[in-house]
Amino acid sequence: MSSSQQIIDQTITWIHKVVVGCNFCPFAARPMQQHHVHYQVEASTDVTVCMEAFLKELARLDKELPIETSFLIFSNAFGQFDDYLDAVSIAEHLLKENGYEGVYQLASFHPKYRFATSAKSDAADYTNRSIYPMLHLLRESSVEKAIAHYEKPENIPKRNVDFARKKGVTFMKLLRDSCINP
Repeated sequence: MSSSQQIIDQTITWIHKVVVGCNFCPFAARPMQQHHVHYQVEASTDVTVCMEAFLKELARLDKELPIETSFLIFSNAFGQFDDYLDAVSIAEHLLKENGYEGVYQLASFHPKYRFATSAKSDAADYTNRSIYPMLHLLRESSVEKAIAHYEKPENIPKRNVDFARKKGVTFMKLLRDSCINP
């Protein structure tokens, strides 16, 4: 089992090499450079404990305004993608139930991420394949500010899919896996 700091370091490496390096999120580099990103590791396998950790991250973002985005990393839970999707659904419900819809946005990443429309071995899935299951919380105001200066932000997902498919499954898998033991 990895220590929390090792998991955070691996996640930071994944963000630098994959998310920023492949330009999957053209807005990610700035908050990383400014150290406005928080990383929290939750080691529990209990869904209730994991969702309590999610609520704590929402509270952290409420209190710590310099943090633009937070990664809640599940080091032991949600290894199966279907279980993870259930957790994402619960988290989205908690966002609404607690009055955070429109305040925070949720992005999802998982080692076995698979888009509903993708083929079994589609490199496009690596646009959301991380090294650990995680929930990514973003301030809606920060997202709106970032996309206001970006021409056609709606084209980002297609561009990412095209990039990943051009690179291929082998390249994308090796790149992602290189973040585990940098």
